[in-house]
Amino acid sequence: MMKRTLLIAAAVLGLSAPAFAAGETPVPPQLKWSFQGPFGTFDRAQVQRGFKVYREVCASCHSLNYVAFRNLSQPGGPEFSEAQVRALAAEYKIQDGPNEAGDMFERAGRPADRFPSPFPNENAAASANGGKAPPDLSLMAKARTYERGFPWWITDVFRQYSENGADYLVALLNGYHEAPQGFTVPEGGHYNEYYPGHVIAMPKPLSDGQVEYPKNEAGQPQAPETVDQYARDVTAFLTWTAEPHLEARKRLGFQVILFLIVLAGLLYFTKKKIWARVGGEVEGHATPPMTHNP
Repeated sequence: MMKRTLLIAAAVLGLSAPAFAAGETPVPPQLKWSFQGPFGTFDRAQVQRGFKVYREVCASCHSLNYVAFRNLSQPGGPEFSEAQVRALAAEYKIQDGPNEAGDMFERAGRPADRFPSPFPNENAAASANGGKAPPDLSLMAKARTYERGFPWWITDVFRQYSENGADYLVALLNGYHEAPQGFTVPEGGHYNEYYPGHVIAMPKPLSDGQVEYPKNEAGQPQAPETVDQYARDVTAFLTWTAEPHLEARKRLGFQVILFLIVLAGLLYFTKKKIWARVGGEVEGHATPPMTHNP
């Protein structure tokens, strides 16, 4: 009976293996980031380049609802100057109101305003994009990730690896290829190596030379104007939008750990000092003899 059960199980696994292999999604490669580890910080130039990529490419479809213009000048992020932020905000038209007549009106943006959505409402966004509204990108670096199997989910705790969301986004933006032979892509879909099921509605958003980066003193771009570099830079920016207080959190965590170490040392030596005195008193006095009442 046991032998028969094992044979059936082996047959089922054998039949399901090809289907599993056909739909298997590769694991995104692990990249090196300036913000990884307990002491990591954002690369200011990279985050600024990433904002440029978002603004010139991604902002035409994707909103950034949880980010205000003023956040771009705050410590720990792109750290644009306040004058740059005011000029940037003024380029946008913000719907406000109602006014005294009860009408809505448009005005120039202010630093306190949030980035406006590219569409007036979700229905309009869905209608313009094949029936599904493009997702907001504010928290995308945390919302999109991939599962890491055993034993990586254990070792990640000790390695403090938490950049799987960033690695996934870079892989996704680099994962557009021609579909392999025998793979059918439905109408309106696009083949992507790293997207679950390998069919994604979003067309390839990036191409080499698409975004012009600031020049250095030699007149050359500060970074390569390639799809891979665009993907890394915009991902760094989206990691900041998802975790705007990442640097402050890491500093506070280090300070707390340092405080706990000092406190543990003080408590240890205090306990040692107190018990050394108590132990000496006990050793210097003989235990009084026990008396029995008649």
